[in-house]
Amino acid sequence: MAKFQYTARTQEGKIESNIIDAPSIEAAISILQNQRLIITDIKPFSEAKEFALDILVGRLLAIFNRVKQEEIVLFTKQLAVLIQAKVPLVQSLRVMVKQVKNPQFSKIIGSIADDVDAGMIFSRALAKYPKVFSNFFIQMIRSGEISGRLEETLTYLSEYINRQYLLNSKVKGAMIYPAFIVATFIMVGAAMLIWVVPSLTSILTESGQKLPFVTRLLIGSSNFMKSWGWLLFIILFIAIYFIAAAIRKSFEWRYAYDGLKLRLPIFGDLLKKIYLARFSETLSTLSSAGIAISQSLEITAEVVGNAVYRRIIIEANEAVRKGSNISAVFARHPEILPMVTQMVYIGEQTGKLDTILKQVAVFFTEEVNRAFDNLVNLIEPILIVVLGVGVGILVAAILLPIYNLVNTF
Repeated sequence: MAKFQYTARTQEGKIESNIIDAPSIEAAISILQNQRLIITDIKPFSEAKEFALDILVGRLLAIFNRVKQEEIVLFTKQLAVLIQAKVPLVQSLRVMVKQVKNPQFSKIIGSIADDVDAGMIFSRALAKYPKVFSNFFIQMIRSGEISGRLEETLTYLSEYINRQYLLNSKVKGAMIYPAFIVATFIMVGAAMLIWVVPSLTSILTESGQKLPFVTRLLIGSSNFMKSWGWLLFIILFIAIYFIAAAIRKSFEWRYAYDGLKLRLPIFGDLLKKIYLARFSETLSTLSSAGIAISQSLEITAEVVGNAVYRRIIIEANEAVRKGSNISAVFARHPEILPMVTQMVYIGEQTGKLDTILKQVAVFFTEEVNRAFDNLVNLIEPILIVVLGVGVGILVAAILLPIYNLVNTF
């Protein structure tokens, strides 16, 4: 029985690296496929030196030299320009090795160039790095190779990735400002409760007067934070760590978390539009590239980025394999907006699903951009009101008893 080292993608989209015992590499591939794993690389274990150390080093490099999405965008754009200029693929990749600033990414591109130079097709070489190049990226490159339109595919890929990057950046950018303000307010409030408030309230308690409820509440909170604040922060940190770990490792936890996000007021509807725009554009792109609808749905399920929508898309894929329609599955799920269901139904009936989904993606992208612009304009006054109320309560808790104390004289 021989040993084989493999890297594969699970149905949930996670990357798995391990060793398997099998009589031959064909048998190992068959075993892994029966486990519903998508194999990206497999080789005899004897060729893998210090396997455990390689995995550890690889994980450390992934943390410190992670390839960012904007680097993928720039790489794809520049490679498309070189290919359009009729520069051979291997030579273009060698040029990109020198252009890329990230040393880890440069090393990966150099390895890909070596594989292509040795006779491996480009998409297969990319598939060896599933943490850098998504399955969607690889399948699009493969379709470009088959159709002989690699330069056009690279150009479209760079535009697609750039649109997704800008959308994700807009989401993160809109959240950074309020998150920073709220975090700062919490830290300043905790510091005041621990160090400032006790010195101010000691005068009030010594006066012997009956303190207002808001002042007693402030003093109680101050005493609690001073005595047990450290324990509260430790408990919160541990709870957040374990919840985040459970969400990463358990599909059910991830499904519950993603479902909760979709039910949030205001943000829930916005997130639905983001995921539906991503679904529409990805499926439209893959379908127009000539990739079979079943395979396109499998890839889209990995790309969409939400466990709830992933399960719906997988269910739709199973229905398609049995001869049913995507729209019939979508109609059963409230997470799919009625407009999308109707448009998909029209696309299926007219045979122009990719064209109609492209229009849906454009529509929802514009909706998301408008919604974010309005949200950003609303966040600042809302934060001012919330912070004003918090400061007002704090000031009232201190000034009210001082005012009552002055009036007694």
